[in-house]
Amino acid sequence: MRVTLLTHSYWPESSPPQRRWSALIGEFRKLDWEIDVVTPVAHAPGGSRKAFRGVAGKMFRSQTGPNGEKIRRVPYLPHGKRHLWRLVDQCFSALWSLPVGMLTRRPDLIIVTVPSLPIMAAGYLLARLRGVPLILEMRDAWPDLARDARLIRGSVKSGFEVFADFVQRRANLVVTVTEGFADVLRSRGILNVATISNGLHVSSLPVLPAPPADREVFEALYLGNHGESQNLETSIRASAIVGSRMHLHLVGYGSRRPVLQKLARDLGAPVTFHPSLHGQDVLDRYASADTCIVSLRDDWKSFETTIPSKTYEVLALGRHITGVVRGEAARVVAEAEAGDIVENHPQALADLWHGLAEDRSRLIRTGASRAWVQDNADYGVLSQRYAELICGLVSGNGRSE
Repeated sequence: MRVTLLTHSYWPESSPPQRRWSALIGEFRKLDWEIDVVTPVAHAPGGSRKAFRGVAGKMFRSQTGPNGEKIRRVPYLPHGKRHLWRLVDQCFSALWSLPVGMLTRRPDLIIVTVPSLPIMAAGYLLARLRGVPLILEMRDAWPDLARDARLIRGSVKSGFEVFADFVQRRANLVVTVTEGFADVLRSRGILNVATISNGLHVSSLPVLPAPPADREVFEALYLGNHGESQNLETSIRASAIVGSRMHLHLVGYGSRRPVLQKLARDLGAPVTFHPSLHGQDVLDRYASADTCIVSLRDDWKSFETTIPSKTYEVLALGRHITGVVRGEAARVVAEAEAGDIVENHPQALADLWHGLAEDRSRLIRTGASRAWVQDNADYGVLSQRYAELICGLVSGNGRSE
């Protein structure tokens, strides 16, 4: 099998598509599949002008990835964090993905992973030009998320939504990462949909020992993006209510981090902000936590069909989850017997943490959450399902039934 993947981010960057596809490609390579990855020159997270210097020699070059995949690099434009310039950069890279994609080995199938609209267009056109099936992978509830975030306004469908619907209907298969968004697409008449969730290799993570039975200060941990989507203000306000009996650790970066730091200072909240961590430092931080926060704002409907990818990591490690989530994410936490679901309100969250501090036996996990990940979100299992879908498309009539 020969597959071409189009993605806006890949190794050696650390990003959601990179983590997902590095793992899947590693499994596909065990089947002796040949994989070509068309992606911009690595430049995350900022895409700044400083990062742009010295990349000219890397453009249009081919390199071998960590799993033996062939990576074809296309140019990018320095863009910073502004939405408009990020879109311009995505258009520029997607435009170059077409000729570079045409110069790769002829694939049996093309996969494009989005939410980037320009890369979606490039994948659609490349599949038509090469005359092969297209898998369109929707890793977010897109374009619904854009409307919730007010990037799209008004009652009339935007050109963005019209085009997204156009490609979704013409792809040979649409892959979502949650069952909820798959159901949304089916309700719109897009019937050729399958779900391959995000996940991890369970064997790569240890089972953490239970938190200490006695501890004076309750430790809560959030690890991930500090953006608009996570609504971490609720956790900070809740920690201020609990006071000195607890400590909240926030690890990572994001657009809301300066605002969150100011809020914590103004409230005198027991919060420590940490930079992004990697490797053993991440495991050490998890090990020191009593509970791990999984949080999404509750006023965006698209988040009812969203599961933060860090959820699977916490499930596999066996830490108690404080779930400030609704919909499918809440269902997974409950199904895996992983912790408590709480209303997105500071007092409700403070009450939960106070109760957990008083009765620390509620923090002890039974192993059910790790078993749930092994059965439902291990990349060994997920890659097998994905491979079956791909083989069905290639060996059949271009439609996966």
